[in-house]
Amino acid sequence: MPEIRVLFWDVGGVLLSNAWDRQERSKALEHFHVDPDEFQSRHEMLVSSFERGKLTLDEYLDRTIFYRERTFTRQALREFIFSLSQPLPENLAFAQSLANSRRYFMSTINNESRELNDYRIDKFGLCRIFQLFVSSCFVGLRKPEHDIYRLALEVTHIPAQQCCFIDDRALNLECAKALGMHTLEMKGLEPLRTELAKLGVTP
Repeated sequence: MPEIRVLFWDVGGVLLSNAWDRQERSKALEHFHVDPDEFQSRHEMLVSSFERGKLTLDEYLDRTIFYRERTFTRQALREFIFSLSQPLPENLAFAQSLANSRRYFMSTINNESRELNDYRIDKFGLCRIFQLFVSSCFVGLRKPEHDIYRLALEVTHIPAQQCCFIDDRALNLECAKALGMHTLEMKGLEPLRTELAKLGVTP
């Protein structure tokens, strides 16, 4: 088996809570008493552009929430959205230990809008773990599109067989596997440790 030289990580659901996924959106809509059906139809039309970095958070909110008068302020909603991001401390510590070993090139492959991505990188010290962020808002591509995985391989210039991608969604792993990467579905920290160890990946 080829030595693993690169570890690609999803962020939401693996190292941190999700930022603006279905559960987080539902919490915000309930908190601010926004009709979910009305919101969802607009969100679906805009989410691709939002996560590709084509829309700012304010532009997205203008079109999904503040296209009519509301009883709450934009600032209150923004603060609530950012507050939804929480660390998974044990998972972060494990990723940090792998980074500290200096045995692996550490990178993300994640879907995220620009302001939330930047906030999460800064807030949770992800620059101490990762050398590269292949984030949808930076590269204009989203998982599970083939090209975001191809780009990650091209940028690191490491053969796919020496790379492992960790994500909590099976669909996001399929293209990476088709390109020749090792893939692991995140089902908890201890199962992840076990499966990585089978690939020879230890801190």
